[in-house]
Amino acid sequence: MVAKYTASFIKSLRSQYLLEHMPDKRQNLRSEMTLQIKVWGENLPKIILKTKNLSDSGIFLLSEDQAVLPLDTVLNVQVQGLPIDAPVKLMKVVRVGSEGFGLQHIE
Repeated sequence: MVAKYTASFIKSLRSQYLLEHMPDKRQNLRSEMTLQIKVWGENLPKIILKTKNLSDSGIFLLSEDQAVLPLDTVLNVQVQGLPIDAPVKLMKVVRVGSEGFGLQHIE
């Protein structure tokens, strides 16, 4: 139990440090918007997460309870809850924080 708590605490500190010391390279304005997003990839089952915000270049997904994904992980991403199936887009992890992770569109 103590080891699990300690690992969780260290993970939290690491994520907070990254957020505070990672340079902000965003070039697009962010819009606060909550959407349900299906995310999956190699060795990652399909899960539904919510957005914190989005921009022309990417999205930030809330995932406090999910495993931290390494930078540059490529994921399939699909918006949920639309009247028709949304297209599946490829995105990569470019930011990791205590609340979740940022994804950038892959062109």
